[in-house]
Amino acid sequence: MPTIKSSTDLRNSYNEISTFCHESREPVFITKNGRGDLAVMSIETYEMLNSKLEQYRLLDDDHAAIAARD
Repeated sequence: MPTIKSSTDLRNSYNEISTFCHESREPVFITKNGRGDLAVMSIETYEMLNSKLEQYRLLDDDHAAIAARD
């Protein structure tokens, strides 16, 4: 179940939200006026996700190169 907080919660409970993101390695979804606005995560989680995306991109490039040879 995703963790959802309001922008007011982010402003008033930044340290708590930061600690949660670091300990759980999960994002917190921030709402503004009752609608989704941001996803907040630790730098470590962001870098891990970015690394995975880069690996997927490289695999996709390899698959495309192999398909082009056939």
